[in-house]
Amino acid sequence: MGYHLVYPPIDSGSGIRCSASTPSFPAGFWCNKHWDVQAGSGFCVRFPEGQETAATSSSSCRRVNHSVRCDATPPPPPSLSSGTGVLQQLQGRQLQPCFSSSSNSYPVSFSSKPIQGFSSPHGLIGRNSSSSFSMLQESALVSTETEAGADDVTTPLALTGSYPEGELGKIFVGNLPYHIKNEAVRSFFTQFGPVRDVICIRSYTDPEKNRGFCFVFFGGPDPNAAAMRAAEFDGVEFHGNPLRVKLDDGRRERERREERERWVKSGGDREFRSEWHQEREEASSRFRRVIEFGPHDTRNVVAAFGKIEKPKRGDYALLVNYYGKKGDKHSARSMFERMRATGIDPNVHVYTNLVHAYAMAQDMRGATACVEEMEAEGVAPNPATHSVLISGFAKLGNAEAAEHWFQRAKNKGWAPNAVLYHNIINAYCKAGDMGKAEALVAEMEAEGLEAILGLYNTMMDGYAQCHDESKCLHVFHKLQASKYGMTPTIVTYGCLLHLYTKLGKMTKALEVSKEMEAQGIAHNQKTFSMIMAGYVQLGDTGNAFSVFEDMANAGIKPDVVTYNILVNAFCRNRQMDRAMQLLVRMREGGNVPTFQTYTTIIDGFMKIGDVPMALEIVHDMKMGGCRPTAATYNVVMNGLMRDGQMERAASIIDEMVLAGVVPNERSYTTLMEGYARVGEIGKSFQYFNRIKDEGLNVDVISYGSLLKACCKAGRMQNAIAVTKEMTSAGFPMNNFIYNILLDGWAQRGDMWEASDIMQQMRQQGFAPDIHSYTSFVNACCKAGDMQKAMETMEQMKQMGVQPNLRTYTTLIHGWASASYPEKALACYDEMKAAGLKPDKALFHCIMTSLLSRAAVARETVFDGVLRVTSEMVDLGICVDLATVRHWQKYLVKAERWSGDLTEAVERIFPPDWNPELEVRRKEDAAVSLEDSHIVDTQQEGHLQEEWVSEEDEASMVN
Repeated sequence: MGYHLVYPPIDSGSGIRCSASTPSFPAGFWCNKHWDVQAGSGFCVRFPEGQETAATSSSSCRRVNHSVRCDATPPPPPSLSSGTGVLQQLQGRQLQPCFSSSSNSYPVSFSSKPIQGFSSPHGLIGRNSSSSFSMLQESALVSTETEAGADDVTTPLALTGSYPEGELGKIFVGNLPYHIKNEAVRSFFTQFGPVRDVICIRSYTDPEKNRGFCFVFFGGPDPNAAAMRAAEFDGVEFHGNPLRVKLDDGRRERERREERERWVKSGGDREFRSEWHQEREEASSRFRRVIEFGPHDTRNVVAAFGKIEKPKRGDYALLVNYYGKKGDKHSARSMFERMRATGIDPNVHVYTNLVHAYAMAQDMRGATACVEEMEAEGVAPNPATHSVLISGFAKLGNAEAAEHWFQRAKNKGWAPNAVLYHNIINAYCKAGDMGKAEALVAEMEAEGLEAILGLYNTMMDGYAQCHDESKCLHVFHKLQASKYGMTPTIVTYGCLLHLYTKLGKMTKALEVSKEMEAQGIAHNQKTFSMIMAGYVQLGDTGNAFSVFEDMANAGIKPDVVTYNILVNAFCRNRQMDRAMQLLVRMREGGNVPTFQTYTTIIDGFMKIGDVPMALEIVHDMKMGGCRPTAATYNVVMNGLMRDGQMERAASIIDEMVLAGVVPNERSYTTLMEGYARVGEIGKSFQYFNRIKDEGLNVDVISYGSLLKACCKAGRMQNAIAVTKEMTSAGFPMNNFIYNILLDGWAQRGDMWEASDIMQQMRQQGFAPDIHSYTSFVNACCKAGDMQKAMETMEQMKQMGVQPNLRTYTTLIHGWASASYPEKALACYDEMKAAGLKPDKALFHCIMTSLLSRAAVARETVFDGVLRVTSEMVDLGICVDLATVRHWQKYLVKAERWSGDLTEAVERIFPPDWNPELEVRRKEDAAVSLEDSHIVDTQQEGHLQEEWVSEEDEASMVN
């Protein structure tokens, strides 16, 4: 038997002063003489029975969880017989013994004054506030003396629990996700020490689910130390849930044993609590079951909570946590204040749940305010609180703020753990700083912490965001070779799918899909959506829709995200009828369209020029209860701007204000670019100044929009002045700004100024990208220097930048302008050999180039025209009537009557084109032209006759 004293956190410490003046003290106790809490130094002393002298131990003492842990070998357990001791004012008190194994024991406390009416089953309550106390392993009780003149105020002094009922290193883990498996729990708690066993308590109704709690048994040389480290992270987030981690001190087993003993003595009558307590416990259990099995029905959850008469702190904490998961910070705060109004003081666990609610709502300012509030209330944030804050800033990509809270957690003196490292590494991965993330992984390994499964997935996702295939695969293979038996999960394979779909390597993505299925891992909604998004990115709407059908056949119900991916695909391909059909199917499936759904469809109609239909969708959006956002109004303004309705577009700003939607920076920059297109640069500057007047952030995009306005108007000197103002405002030059300047000089055909911009980019450390090279090629083509354009093409290939469709279109247009159709056709063949698929704009460009030379080099261009038109027919591409009439001029010059060339080109004319009507229209036009010519001749003759008659009259007069 022994006693293990602890002290609550205190501001200053004066050390422990021991004396042997008080009788009836247990013999052979340990204390920490002159232990200084702030300095963290001291030594252990043992007082033998009946002696006052002390034998100094050379063992080192260290602070562990507000305690002093002595590493010396403990003496034989002291007895409770009378002896010389130092405990003052405790004569006649019955001391509560505890069975201690390493670093824990049952609660016991003491005071420097007699305590009246003592009845606590756990020992004496109270201590002097001006004394310093320590937790000593295998110790008895130690008295303290107050400082001179200090007030004697009694405060609780708790002792940590041990494991009297058997197994060491055992913890209780509550609030587990119901779908979690033993392997995931084992992998998570391995960071605190070797895990010997995990026992999850299964649900009564569904054996595949657990009841939300389990027991973890640590092994190794010091299982209790590992259990204490794990207990420090009570409230840490795990798969979206803040865990309840407690040391299992055997209290429940002891209570059940005592209850069985009472039941036996009473003859079989079981002892129950009062009927009111029993009803409240049943209502609380029903509330927990509603959250477990019906978390999506908020109304039922609130109703179940309302049926609890006088809810306990745990009930309030559970509801605050429920609102936190949904990101409903207002309801979480309301329930938190309601709990305090009932007289229940929030503990660190409840505060952490509230912080989590603000973090889920992406209100990190409110989350940090909650931490300041809890510190002002005297509730110290624990590692779980810091973990929630770091995770919240990580989701926003704010690595700087996450680093601040990470360093603050380290300065608290807590032992390093994998959870904090995981969250800060995730922050840097979200920010794209993989170098810093790799350094933190190395630091974590140097601390002796093993990476958990979630960390592997985070690093893989970070590399996928950076398109770093080799490093992503390296982490994946490292996970497979892990000595802790971790295996890839669906999240791991999802990271690989995300990587390959981002890179456009759908073949490899399908290989990953097959490997995942071979491992017995079935696809879920997210993996199907990733594959669909990959096909949509490549413009392959057919395969994307096939994956959608496979998803439905697999019994997986598509959600709003899945539908939005397909809607976006159809709108990008201008298949608005199919997009509307999908919208109807989405509603029939019980999915409510979001503002992203409506905004995408509105943008699709605006791009095809159907402004009335787009405005009708806006009306349907409002009638359906979906409030348009600033992004929706910006799309409407952009569509009206492309349609030439600038005044109508400008009036949208006033409609936004009336609807309660605040215009953002993009609202004004959209209008700036619109007025730049029509040459009204003055209004562009006017809206730029309005951004400043409204108190909005003038960012690089705002300056870029103003720069585009100057370049569109050909005012390059004004553009240079804007760049100088931007740099003086603290915004350095970047590729985005340089490319706008390149476009401006290219529009003017000033190849030398464009070349100077390219040189400035390289000197500033910016590598020209595909946009930069394409703009410079355009400048060369406008200047007529096709040799320089071809040299630039070779240079960009040597630099690892592959020409895209726009680059080849620009070059083909340059050769066409230079009257070299054979060169344009050679570029077209080179583009197809590179694996690029021509679009309608490129087909128009190459055909115009060939037909323009058909009259002088018919035999040269005929084969090219026949080949290109055949490809257009295979792809189902037709030209519009305006293009038909434009090409007809070239065909008439090449062939007086309809021949092979005309027949080849007519295959791609629209179905409603009628050559007879065109011939009749031409004849009518010719007749009208001839008639007008005759009329003009007659009028000229009449005027000539009048002029002659006037001369005759004049001569006659003479």
